[in-house]
Amino acid sequence: MPYSIPTAPTASWTPSRLRAELQDRLDTLATAHRVPGAQLVLDTGSDLIAVHTGVADAATGTPLTADTAVPLGSLTKPYTAALVMLLADDGDLDLDESAAGQLPELRDTPGVTIRHLLSHTGGLPTGPDSDTAAETTAARCLAAVCTARDLLFPPGTDFSYSNAGYVAAGRLAETVTGMPWHEAVSALLLEPLGTAPAFIGDHAPRRPVAAGHALNTATGRARPARQTLAPLEAPAGALLASALDLAAFGNALIGRSDVLPPAVTKEMRRPETAARPGALADGWGPGLALYRQDDRVWCGHDGNAQGTSCHLRADPESGIVVAFTGNSASATALWRDLTGELALLTGVRVPAAAQDTDPGRRVDLPECLGTYRNGTTTYRVAPGPDGTPALSVDGDLALPLVCYADLSCDLVDPATGRLEPGGRFHRDPATGRIDRVQISGRTARRTDDG
Repeated sequence: MPYSIPTAPTASWTPSRLRAELQDRLDTLATAHRVPGAQLVLDTGSDLIAVHTGVADAATGTPLTADTAVPLGSLTKPYTAALVMLLADDGDLDLDESAAGQLPELRDTPGVTIRHLLSHTGGLPTGPDSDTAAETTAARCLAAVCTARDLLFPPGTDFSYSNAGYVAAGRLAETVTGMPWHEAVSALLLEPLGTAPAFIGDHAPRRPVAAGHALNTATGRARPARQTLAPLEAPAGALLASALDLAAFGNALIGRSDVLPPAVTKEMRRPETAARPGALADGWGPGLALYRQDDRVWCGHDGNAQGTSCHLRADPESGIVVAFTGNSASATALWRDLTGELALLTGVRVPAAAQDTDPGRRVDLPECLGTYRNGTTTYRVAPGPDGTPALSVDGDLALPLVCYADLSCDLVDPATGRLEPGGRFHRDPATGRIDRVQISGRTARRTDDG
């Protein structure tokens, strides 16, 4: 059943009235969350309501406008996936062929298909560390990290979020089109969508762009953050766009545009895996995260660059598209609050994140203690000061874990004591031994004897 927009029974709602209400909510929440600038778009198919607030750069005071492009981080990935899907639709490649057939640098993992790359089901590590990525080519980088020894699980059997998979997807697009990824995604997708291309590393951007920001805990002020993405990782996170641009892409993903053929959008929304706790979404298709809300499945993606938080949701059933950009890491909390405001104002229940599930009772899980690896990243679960498990990543500050009967876990924020979604431990079906942990969508394989 389509949503009725808006549904408030006691007010004389019009698009202009709703725009004013959303503007007020955005202004207020951006101030509360100390977000320098943000954009929000609600597109119902019949009405498009766009609001924005604040500044693009706290250091210069440059206003953030509706056209300002914000670093999207991982929200670049569905654009890269759509580019690859367009090439597949043209017959230039087959989603179910081995990616190594197009990219010799993946010869050590011949079971990984192009579909696996796009849906994060190939078992590939997260990716190279930043220093390695900055000093080598994409081909050498992929050959170094996409090895049989480093596979996290047999391709197609599980989920692990992988930047390396999208570096490979971008390389595929370059191989097939003969163009650099930036040019291919611009010519075949961005420009047809009406999006002026902008990328991290542009020396003379064609449009106004926003800086990301970090919060100075001593002063409470936001300061600009430098974008550090290595050029070879561009297909995984280099795009900048506005919320209006994201809404145009969201419309294409649910069939309200001729830029993406129906066969492409249907395939991108088809679930390849039903994600479990810790997998960032309720399911994943080739290039899209899937989010359950009530009796609906929305598609979209989230993205974080240095000091930004961006989100896209589109409901194929009702045709509603919601897009948000914020130029601070704290904008993630702003996004969650805004989805609540949208529900109150309009009745539209937008899934801000994966659906909450009942994890069961809290349990002691001493068998989870050990060392786990994802490529060059090391996860260490060891007893904390009170004897309960605590997680550290590459030797960083250990965060206490709360474990549950279904093997999911929450992380305890040391500053607030608040529980944040962590992930899930997995048992080997043959032995019953905990052999993997999935944290923030990344699976790590156990390397000790347990």
